[in-house]
Amino acid sequence: MPRATTSTRIGRTAALALSAATLAACAGMTQQERNTVIGAGVGAIGGSVLTGGSTAGAIGGAAVGGVIGHEIDKTKK
Repeated sequence: MPRATTSTRIGRTAALALSAATLAACAGMTQQERNTVIGAGVGAIGGSVLTGGSTAGAIGGAAVGGVIGHEIDKTKK
C-alpha cells in the first residue's frame, strides 16, 4: 500500500478538524439543520474517497450529502 503524501495527510487532518468543529457547533441547531450538516460532512468525505482525494469530488459530495440530509426529516412531518 503506498504511503499518503504530505498534502493528503494535511487534507485529511483538516477534514477531521473541520468535522469536529462543525459537530460541536450543532448544539443550538434544529434536527433538520443537524441532518444537513452531517449529510454534507459525510458527503464530502465520501466524494473525496470516491474520487481519489479530489477537491471537486469533496465539494460535489458535500453538496449532494447536504441536500439529502436536509430532506431526510421532511418525510416525518
